[in-house]
Amino acid sequence: MIPEIRRQFNESFSTERYEAFLAEIERDFPGQLDFRIAETPVFVPQALKIKLLQACNDIIDTIKKDDFKAKTDRAIPANQYVPNEDKHPNFLAIDFAVCKDANGELTPQLIELQGFPSLFAYQWYLGQKYRKFFAVPKNFNQFFNRLNMATYVEAMRKVLLGNEKAENVILLEIYPEKQKTRLDFEISKQLWGIEPVCYTKIKKNGRKLYYEKEGRQIEIKRIYNRLIFDDLLQNYPDLETEFKLTDDVDVKWVTHPNWFFRISKFTLPLLRSPYVPESYYLSDLKEYPADLENYVLKPLFSFAGSGVKLDFTKSDLDAISDKENYLIQKKVKYEPIIEDTEGKLIKTEIRMLFVWDDAAQRPSLVTNLARLSRGEMIGVNFNKNFDWVGGSCAFFED
Repeated sequence: MIPEIRRQFNESFSTERYEAFLAEIERDFPGQLDFRIAETPVFVPQALKIKLLQACNDIIDTIKKDDFKAKTDRAIPANQYVPNEDKHPNFLAIDFAVCKDANGELTPQLIELQGFPSLFAYQWYLGQKYRKFFAVPKNFNQFFNRLNMATYVEAMRKVLLGNEKAENVILLEIYPEKQKTRLDFEISKQLWGIEPVCYTKIKKNGRKLYYEKEGRQIEIKRIYNRLIFDDLLQNYPDLETEFKLTDDVDVKWVTHPNWFFRISKFTLPLLRSPYVPESYYLSDLKEYPADLENYVLKPLFSFAGSGVKLDFTKSDLDAISDKENYLIQKKVKYEPIIEDTEGKLIKTEIRMLFVWDDAAQRPSLVTNLARLSRGEMIGVNFNKNFDWVGGSCAFFED
């Protein structure tokens, strides 16, 4: 995206350096890396950075509206409603494709958004490794709002731990040691002292929750929630546990599970911005757009992209009986703009990561992650056997 910076990076790149980069991660965390890391970070110019910030502000303005909760109540399935919801989520992740507008200028287009945490610890770590092994200019930063490596850790500590001791805060997952994101869990434990605890291991006594560590029973006062309800129901439908997510208990959720549903695909038709593709609830359409080939069909309630259709017809839409559970969204054309060492171009997606302290009026942008793709879509299934693809970090021009 910045020709001179890209040229300098590519000239300094070597397969040996990339292999040393991966080898150090393996030494730091043996057997924990379970996804592909791209050979390059993403270098974001000032002009695109400004547009990304404006796009995020447009979206946050909608989330902050007084009627947002009322408009998204239907997003929460009745059997998955969790009591004691906060007034806003503690985390926000907003994904943008990097595209070009009609004038040939780089522009972001919203792909997805989540009221749910992401790889906050891992991205802190990954950015350091890119800087150590590759040519990353000093005037490019992975952090925002004047944060640096140290102050980022402290800002996250405040949101995650609040005023509690680290041992009274857990990271909740189902079988965390088996998850692809387990490296992030391990780094979270090292940075903030938060123990990853399996959903099946939580004990309940009245309204209190506990976990066991080194023979001690420890009360849980805050839950850094990384457990996705949909994943639990789809993969472990008959799981018996002492604690149910829907129980009314004396814990503070960080972030509350209801926000996973409220801020999701369900939110897309509520947004208005030049950086948000047109989206419509299927049930709201009195007639379909004439150019359906330029839209994608998405189920409102699905996980990890399941059920998404890139090609469909009017007849396909007519055949859907529960139209209230689907939306159509204008297709986004990713622009291949990152050049590899052979001159081939790669697409990228940037996730802007926010924290939202309980007392704050608006969320605070803290860091990001990036993903690179040569396939039709971003994701592992579309990028098998390719190089210069996978997870990455964006460095923004100051």
